[in-house]
Amino acid sequence: MDSGAKACILKDFDAALFDMDGTLIDSMWVWKDIDRKFLGERGFEDSAEVQKAIEGLSFHKTAVYFKSHFSLSESVEEIKDIWNNMAYEVYARDIALKPGVAEFLDYCADRGIGCAIATSNSPMLVEACLKNLGIYDIFGSIRTTLEVKNSKPAPDIYFLTADDLKTPYERCIVFEDIIAGIEAGRAAGMRVCAVEDDYSLPDTARKKALADYYIRDFRELLRPFGALEARN
Repeated sequence: MDSGAKACILKDFDAALFDMDGTLIDSMWVWKDIDRKFLGERGFEDSAEVQKAIEGLSFHKTAVYFKSHFSLSESVEEIKDIWNNMAYEVYARDIALKPGVAEFLDYCADRGIGCAIATSNSPMLVEACLKNLGIYDIFGSIRTTLEVKNSKPAPDIYFLTADDLKTPYERCIVFEDIIAGIEAGRAAGMRVCAVEDDYSLPDTARKKALADYYIRDFRELLRPFGALEARN
């Protein structure tokens, strides 16, 4: 598509597959705070190198990385329990939907577009957050990368959610905020819409280059005739 082209929203798709953190909800700040606090209590500092290394990893594999990289005394399961406890109250009470998300999910439901969550977060936090926000029942599939062999950027989680919805991969559109997730959607043979998030702003150019579409927030998808910004 040329730079001025617009695509009628969802006209070529039967399912919308969503990452959660940074895509549907404003939550990436939580994990930055947890990483900083968790490492600080153990005499370490968070860094851009660490954040890049864990980008797209499952909850479990992130804990494995932390244990190995920092030679932590806690077991992987203990690390995950600590993180879950640190994050639970925030996810259960304080996380907000990003602008336009509720309306866009209603739009999908009204048009019979299947919706799924494909996230690297933990099942406990996913359920607490989505139920608190009143959107848990919208999704026909809610899966985490704990349930697949390979985390993003591998396509496994997107194959799984599309299969749950009984939708051909080419009829799915993926919404993602980070590069690893965008690569996962593309590897699955799906179209991908990159979503802007403050956490990944330095990667904007790369996100636009990789994705089929780019939005600043979901309100752009609710304009008359529903339009997506082409990447090129």
